[in-house]
Amino acid sequence: MSLMKAAVFVEKNRIVLEDKPIPDVGPLDALVRITTTTLCGTDLHILKGEYPVVPGLIVGHEPVGVIERLGSQVKGFAEGQRVIAGAITPSGHSYACLCGCGAQDGPATRHGFKAAGGWKLGNTIDGCQAEYVRIPDAMANLCAIPDTLSDEQVLMCPDIMSTGFSGAERGEITIGDTVAVFALGPIGLCAVAGARLRGASRIIGIDTVTERLKVARKMGATDVIDFKTADVVEQVLALTDGRGVDVSIEALGTQTTFQWALRTLRPGGRLSSLGVYSQDLNIPLGGFAAGLGDYSIVSTLCPGGKERMRRLMTVVAAGSVDLAPLVTHRFKLDQIEAAYELFAHQRDGVIKVAISP
Repeated sequence: MSLMKAAVFVEKNRIVLEDKPIPDVGPLDALVRITTTTLCGTDLHILKGEYPVVPGLIVGHEPVGVIERLGSQVKGFAEGQRVIAGAITPSGHSYACLCGCGAQDGPATRHGFKAAGGWKLGNTIDGCQAEYVRIPDAMANLCAIPDTLSDEQVLMCPDIMSTGFSGAERGEITIGDTVAVFALGPIGLCAVAGARLRGASRIIGIDTVTERLKVARKMGATDVIDFKTADVVEQVLALTDGRGVDVSIEALGTQTTFQWALRTLRPGGRLSSLGVYSQDLNIPLGGFAAGLGDYSIVSTLCPGGKERMRRLMTVVAAGSVDLAPLVTHRFKLDQIEAAYELFAHQRDGVIKVAISP
């Protein structure tokens, strides 16, 4: 049996490098040799036991690589071709897909916990922090990488770029809007970039990490607030002359940031929620105007699939967004445990970690 190196969830607070069998492929699958992948904030939720996965699962959901082997029924691709696949891998023919919501193409429940829709890689099937990964429904999910783009240029497309941009899209940002983005991790920074591309004229970024506040400016933020030095709600209202923002994007997944996002909306505003919440949320009576404020609260899961990946890569190729500043650290797969230790403790100004086998 041929083996590969892979990052495996063992138990709470333990993700380790192990030898695992190289995956077999079914008729509609592809085996991709990973050339670059990343660590994601969701992986930290898994590491900390805040999001349940089965022990022994290979983690990771942001694959960039080369087709090693194709299933017998896969058409339109060739072995040796450079490809990406989205973190979300819809089949293209499920009820959710046919309703236009392919991100939710997944089991309804798992272990008594509402599964995150169509997120399979590193969640319900083995993921891509490994030397190889099996991509299901390859024709619906693989997308060829243009020769003009490097691995790192497209590395954000599978998850954080798609998720952050979706936060702006689901927020229905229009030209001239004022937008607040709460938490400037990788997804929040991509939400800033997405808000700019959607036509927001004022974008307020909220965080406390100096490096992230600086990167937010590069991504398109017109104003930044350090939440440790100011009352966030008061500051946002002051910046908007008491009006509030048209759209707030919550990108962390905590009660505090959710309430800030709600309390800073203008009447009839829209809260776009991107955070992964690890406990129940409470909606404050005042912040929600007792249910009478005409507010909208929407959530989103990273859109995946071949067409989404193609569109995101065209944005990168056109120079409309430069996400290179987000990759702050690089490790080899053999160093995965050290990479997790750095990322989990948010040391050394880390924003995004690239992993290469």
